[in-house]
Amino acid sequence: MNKVIVVGAVAGGATAASQLRRLDPDAQITVYEKDRDMSFANCGLPYYLGNVVASRDDLLPITPDDFKQRKHIDVLVKHEVIAVDSHQKTVKVKNHSTGETFTDHYDTLILSPGARANQLNFNAPHLFTLRNMEDTDAIERFIEENHVERVLIVGGGYVSLEVLENMYLRGLKPTLIHRSEAINKHMDQDMNHVIFDILKDKKIPYRLNEEIASIDGKNVTFTSGLQETYDLIITGVGVKPNSDFLNNSGIHLDDKGYIPVNDRFQTNQPDVYALGDIITSHYRHVDLPAHIPLAWGAHRGASVIAEQLAGNKNITFKGFIGANIVKFFDCTLTSTGIAPNELKHFDYEVVEVKQTAHAGYYPNNAKLHLRVYYDKKSRQILRGVAVGQKGADKRIDVLTMAMMHQSTVDELTEFEVAYAPPYSHPKDALNMLGYKARP
Repeated sequence: MNKVIVVGAVAGGATAASQLRRLDPDAQITVYEKDRDMSFANCGLPYYLGNVVASRDDLLPITPDDFKQRKHIDVLVKHEVIAVDSHQKTVKVKNHSTGETFTDHYDTLILSPGARANQLNFNAPHLFTLRNMEDTDAIERFIEENHVERVLIVGGGYVSLEVLENMYLRGLKPTLIHRSEAINKHMDQDMNHVIFDILKDKKIPYRLNEEIASIDGKNVTFTSGLQETYDLIITGVGVKPNSDFLNNSGIHLDDKGYIPVNDRFQTNQPDVYALGDIITSHYRHVDLPAHIPLAWGAHRGASVIAEQLAGNKNITFKGFIGANIVKFFDCTLTSTGIAPNELKHFDYEVVEVKQTAHAGYYPNNAKLHLRVYYDKKSRQILRGVAVGQKGADKRIDVLTMAMMHQSTVDELTEFEVAYAPPYSHPKDALNMLGYKARP
């Protein structure tokens, strides 16, 4: 019988445990989770705060009791793995409810501890991060109990943008600041102009190259010298991997604290796997390392690991493409492929199309902006970007599938669109990218 310990009970860890139980009814599976909740819908947290998701229960689809009764898996929340000895195959666990520590032995160890939010160095009762369900409950309670009106959002990533939108939808008055001019870093920066257009249209204040210098009660002093008053501050200024407990484990960490894994999600130590936000892997379509801390990779990693442990030694992870997307009010911003700062590794060309999402005579149309980067010599697609109110998600998914199969930009002319006037043009925007790129 395989005794499996899983560290972390959110997307990666809970899914790995669940998939393994489906494939191996005899494995003894224990999951340790340092926080209060398991398997919560992390990506839905901003939408709950904006009252878009009405029920809190919708974000907590399963509990430890459910896992025990339905899957015969032990999930111990508020139990933090504080050390690993990969040679003795043991973990040291701290029970935060009682303060006791104990040692447990594993045959197989699956690491999915995720990452934690960076904290600003200020002590203020109205300063929060949004990383888990406990953060969400604390913010919701603070809003309700303190009659919050003015909210400061710090950071320019997609979580900060989602929080800002949802604070606005809730009827609050958000302001956005970011320490540089580069926001929503997955996107081409010139295509982010729609974000600023929306902010101006909705009269939402924002300032770039701005940071908090000090907080005195509700009064915030900024590095620009401005002073303003806020009832609530929510920060999204990056994350750090939860890997400190592995420092003396024998498990290799890179210089940023992430765990490199192979195409089976194995670490450098026998019988130790890792997945989710904690890992670095590789791209599928080009020969570059990749760190893609998004939900799809965690779920795919869970399936690959579970099948490996159940005996399918032929299954491997073929790599990331890097698809990502953010909704900002009525606009969708999405990209796929290598990141903008990785284009320097290639001799590339760019082609782009600006047209409408569907036939011009059909009502309720919207602008659509597509851009593709491709290798000059091989003409293989390296990266795709799409922005628009309609159809951006559809096109980026097609580009992702194309890159999975190392397609060239020329092959976009052969993409057979499911055409009808409400959905597309007879020659889709993707076709037009291919035609425009032809020599």
